[in-house]
Amino acid sequence: MEVLNKILGAAIDLFRQYGFKSITMDDIARKAGISKKTLYQHFANKNEVIKESILWLKNSISETCIAQTNQSENAIEAFVKVMVVFGEVNRKMNPIAIFEMERFFPDCFKMFRESILKDDVIRLTENLKKGIEEGLYREDINVSFMALYRLDLSMLPFNPNLLLNHVYQLYEINNEVSEHFLYGIMTDKGVKQYKKYKEKYLKQVPTI
Repeated sequence: MEVLNKILGAAIDLFRQYGFKSITMDDIARKAGISKKTLYQHFANKNEVIKESILWLKNSISETCIAQTNQSENAIEAFVKVMVVFGEVNRKMNPIAIFEMERFFPDCFKMFRESILKDDVIRLTENLKKGIEEGLYREDINVSFMALYRLDLSMLPFNPNLLLNHVYQLYEINNEVSEHFLYGIMTDKGVKQYKKYKEKYLKQVPTI
């Protein structure tokens, strides 16, 4: 298990920094500090490494987000904490990585999208419903639509042709897009809570 985690950690570090296309099995073995033979004992090819490393990272992020949510006093505090988590993830991400995965490794990208629909939509839907019950989000929002819309927005910064990517860092785009989304659904009570949590959390960065 220790060797496997070393491989997955090394692989995701390389993919996040350089994208998926240019990284080779030799690169991954070298980064993990293992022989190429050992790498092939765990994975038959690069495609398998990509799939498993993506799931490994996503599960790590999901566990962090769930823990942050469970320690939050309301929906907006949970939303802001998750913003911080993804802000840190995006600090380490090359915008071209997702684009390359979609173009050159479509099976991996499909798995990635399906995992988002399976897990992230459910958690975001729960957050929206809770926020409405707490009077922090507007009662008239279409929860199902807004959950999917929010996740589409979170993918926006990974478009390599996005003009914003030439001016701002991914984490900056993530924060601005997230705030714009929140202001579209919050009540006045929610806005007051958001300003409090923004001041408290958005300057803190957890390690992912």
